[in-house]
Amino acid sequence: MIKLGLTGSIGMGKSTIAAMFADEGVPVWDADLAVHRLYAESDTLKSQLRDAFGDVLSDGVVDRVKLSAALKGEAAQFERLNAIVHPVTVDDRNQFLKAHADAPLSVADIPLLYETGAEAYLDKVLVVSAPADVQAARVLARAGMTEAKFEAILARQMPDAEKRARADFVIDTSKSLDDCRDAVRAIIASLQNTPA
Repeated sequence: MIKLGLTGSIGMGKSTIAAMFADEGVPVWDADLAVHRLYAESDTLKSQLRDAFGDVLSDGVVDRVKLSAALKGEAAQFERLNAIVHPVTVDDRNQFLKAHADAPLSVADIPLLYETGAEAYLDKVLVVSAPADVQAARVLARAGMTEAKFEAILARQMPDAEKRARADFVIDTSKSLDDCRDAVRAIIASLQNTPA
């Protein structure tokens, strides 16, 4: 199996591209969805987060609003959170890959792929990108998003230009959906013709 990492900064179109891979029959593991699920299901994770950050549960599930408030936007707190959550999500990803071991190709959608060093466990990396003005328009259109929140998120992510420079593949998501789908199909074809 070839393990393809999918990443890109906020608002770049990771979810859209991940869905296109899934439409082509490629198994896709989504880090954000895994974290949501683990926040609801993992008693160990919930206990560790409660010990680290106080009362962050609502109805037995990690409450992202409470957790965000507990982090107070402090870099050290985000590092602490990552140290707790990252190993659990890596285990979840490994279980997913084991369950799909027969597939010729799988995709791991990881927003902080480079920031967490996940590329070391993947065969290739695809970065989705778009011009900064397109990205900003997409993100600021989201409910509850402010320019300050957007800037804070960007500050924790590797710059887009650096991600693109390190990638094996780049898809410009400012192009049409048909163009993006063609790019996805071309990547699948090239990877399935390349030995792992």
